[in-house]
Amino acid sequence: MYVCSCFGITEQQVKQHADAGACTPRQIASACKAGTDCGGCVRRIQALLGRGECPRRDVLADLSRPAAASAVTELPDAA
Repeated sequence: MYVCSCFGITEQQVKQHADAGACTPRQIASACKAGTDCGGCVRRIQALLGRGECPRRDVLADLSRPAAASAVTELPDAA
């Protein structure tokens, strides 16, 4: 079934890009242009991506968290 009629992108193609590491509609768009013309397929792409695991999602979440205050160490004063 077609997801993006503008560029003829199928569900299977979106799933292949997701399996290759694309976790967001923007990353899918970079891979195959789906969602970059009329935008009518973006919600469908989001739904397809939401069904599976994204191996990079945990990494991205870790990067967006601020560092814990206890992780900051003070340097000793030079005497």
